[in-house]
Amino acid sequence: MIWRLVVLSGMCILLYCSVAWGRDGRSRGGRTVTFRRTQQDESQGQVRTRSRRDASTSSGAFKPSHGHPFTSCRLSLTPAEHKVLDDNTHETGFNGDDGSYVILTWVGDGTGVVLVLSTISAPIESFYDGGSSRLYRSTDYGKSFHDISHRINNTFIREEFGVSVGPGSSVILTADIPVVDHPGGIIFTSTDAGATFKFIQLPFHLAQPITYHFLNPDYLVALSIDGSLWLSLDFGAKWTKVHDGVHSFSWGSGIDLFFSCSQVDTVEAEERGDLQLKRTKDLGKTFTIIHEDIYSFGYIGAFLFFSVMEDTRSPRVMYFSSDQGDTFSKALLPSASTEQFYSILDGDEDMLFMHVDNPGDTFFGTMYTSDDRGILFSKSLERHLFDGQRKSDFTNITSLRGVYLTNKLDEDGRIRSVISFNRGGTWSQLNKPENVECGEKVKNCNLHIHGEHSRNNRIVPMLPLSEPTAIGLVIAHGTVGDSLSSSQNPDVFVSSDGGYNWRGTLRGPHHYSILDSGGLIVAVEAQREGQVKTIKFSTDEGQCWKFYNFTEQPFFFAGLDSEPGTKAMNVSVWGFRPEEDGQPMWVAVTIDFQSLITRECNDEDYEEWLAHSTDRGDSERDGCVLGVKETYRRLKKQSVCRNGRGHVVRKKQSPCLCTREDYLCDYDYYRHVNTSECVRQPSSANKTLEICLNGEEDELLTTGYRKVPSDRCEGGFTPQMAEQTVIRPCGVKPSPGPPARSRSPVTHFDTPRERLVLILVCTGAGVIVLVAIISAILAVRRVVYRDRTPVYRFSNLQIQDDDNCITADLESATSSNGTACQQDSDDDLIG
Repeated sequence: MIWRLVVLSGMCILLYCSVAWGRDGRSRGGRTVTFRRTQQDESQGQVRTRSRRDASTSSGAFKPSHGHPFTSCRLSLTPAEHKVLDDNTHETGFNGDDGSYVILTWVGDGTGVVLVLSTISAPIESFYDGGSSRLYRSTDYGKSFHDISHRINNTFIREEFGVSVGPGSSVILTADIPVVDHPGGIIFTSTDAGATFKFIQLPFHLAQPITYHFLNPDYLVALSIDGSLWLSLDFGAKWTKVHDGVHSFSWGSGIDLFFSCSQVDTVEAEERGDLQLKRTKDLGKTFTIIHEDIYSFGYIGAFLFFSVMEDTRSPRVMYFSSDQGDTFSKALLPSASTEQFYSILDGDEDMLFMHVDNPGDTFFGTMYTSDDRGILFSKSLERHLFDGQRKSDFTNITSLRGVYLTNKLDEDGRIRSVISFNRGGTWSQLNKPENVECGEKVKNCNLHIHGEHSRNNRIVPMLPLSEPTAIGLVIAHGTVGDSLSSSQNPDVFVSSDGGYNWRGTLRGPHHYSILDSGGLIVAVEAQREGQVKTIKFSTDEGQCWKFYNFTEQPFFFAGLDSEPGTKAMNVSVWGFRPEEDGQPMWVAVTIDFQSLITRECNDEDYEEWLAHSTDRGDSERDGCVLGVKETYRRLKKQSVCRNGRGHVVRKKQSPCLCTREDYLCDYDYYRHVNTSECVRQPSSANKTLEICLNGEEDELLTTGYRKVPSDRCEGGFTPQMAEQTVIRPCGVKPSPGPPARSRSPVTHFDTPRERLVLILVCTGAGVIVLVAIISAILAVRRVVYRDRTPVYRFSNLQIQDDDNCITADLESATSSNGTACQQDSDDDLIG
């Protein structure tokens, strides 16, 4: 996530979020956020930080108007509640710390350990001129901190590498040392959440942060500045060079490791598409070449994909593999042209969401969903917004299965929000919030959500927020009306049922966080100019709020942070306060709500809740989404109690009868607006689609329907013609069956001359038949695929990360195992 706030006195604050993820897409228990403070001495015009490509927006004189009014419930704190919070609010001032960056990292799951690295980001040449950093550690969830810089010999730690957190309690710090006169870099490793550190001299210099294996913290992979790939199997104690000329790498399933490499200069090879994609299944002992002449590759969910230039005069094409590269096939995307770029929005073991941009600078395209092989793609949403900075508002609502939220750019040039409750099968506009009225002048009254596009333009400080443990809860910034409006001040809206119904909860933009598995929500108002001192909290999913002044000395806000996983009851407010000597001091205020909400929840505090229920009278189908009904046990809104760290989401499932809603339209089909039936594209010639998969030709006879991946419906609607697959070697007709027994006399060829004549005749006939068959196949394919065969240009393929982070380009994602959110230029995107 990124928040950008411009404040007084020339200060600029940025918050970056990087989450450590496992291969299953879940947090590994560690999370890192970076607070950046830049102070410019106006008299000297000097900035003490490394130059960065930070986007800035002119403030101007324009001020947005307030949106449509709604009432927000506010409750007063009792004197007793105020005293409890005062006694459990802990403020830490980092006196004498002049660091321009503060990198805050949670270590482990439920350990309460927070590491804070404060550093001055300075050019490497100034290493000997006093570059410094300090390391602090907290073991009580941020209530108090201790300076442990001596444990790393007061070494200057590289800000851009930060604090690397792996599975368990493993931590790696990378020293910032010059390359000249040093044979290798220096790292500090810890296996006890920073209680102790081990000094390690590397035999190489790092080109990027070390990458953990997603399950085993002892397995580390690193890329050196000379393009060599290194592997350690004992948490960095010993390193072995795996391969030279490596461009990027990524862990796959198990201990599979993929990497692209070249025998020549890596940069030139990438430009020509001469890279090899290799795999090792035994940690570098042996290698398998998966494909030649690739540009780049990625790994997401269970899919390996890479782009290839098959001919020097043709655009690049993409191949997918769902079996770790053992077999692979070309992706089929209908209606594609050579001027489009592609972006993978989300993916798991069942399917991928892919955006295909329209030709030209239209800022929109079409979203497709894949089959479980990542080969056949079906149209999901047209005119999907993808702005000029290649950012999408696509969001996975993790608090309810199958829900996705995004924005589209309609033909009238307006941006409107749409939501899908069945993994992209159908999309609809969001309902009007229950406590907001648009007025008679507004024709269409709907809620529209601000996403990455708005945050990138500094309209809102946060993206929509949802958590798997807070069932049905969604918090987002939005405006109400005909379309998304930048002229209205965004407000905060809450949904308790996964996006079906909404209500306005806070006026104006805020920073917000979910605690105690949804039993507690906290928020701090976003102040573009001015200082903060108040936190707001709600125990009923945003219906009512209480306000608490957490400090008597306001400070400039930098970020709101809590332990990952939403099970914590404490939250930290970070910022800095100007001191008399002109140097700002970092401040952290941690508020522990556990002493305020003391009662543990019991059975009477929970209720049975049917997810996706719309109460439309069809009790048999009510709640059926993706072929199953799910009934959750969740906390009642009026219950004020603690879910606790041991809280586990409980649900009951029952299968549903299949309907058309459980199916997507298959390749080259689209859903008719009036009938909801899947009908064939007008340009298609027949119902047979032949594609070459892994050296074999698949002839797919389809009904036009394909069941939504992960859908578990049973019985009910079944397409009339079952899908059939006939597999044979590419370009060869099926072999005829054995000849029937004949009662005719059998002719024998006994003499050598007769046998020679027979061989020549049969050979000639076979050649003629083979040529005829090949010519017929080519002719048929020219007819069938005219205006249908897609050609692709993959110079701008991207992956969009999932945890409210910015769009990360594929190269960054693959080389860092998908754990970092980075910004890069379009030139760095996959080829």
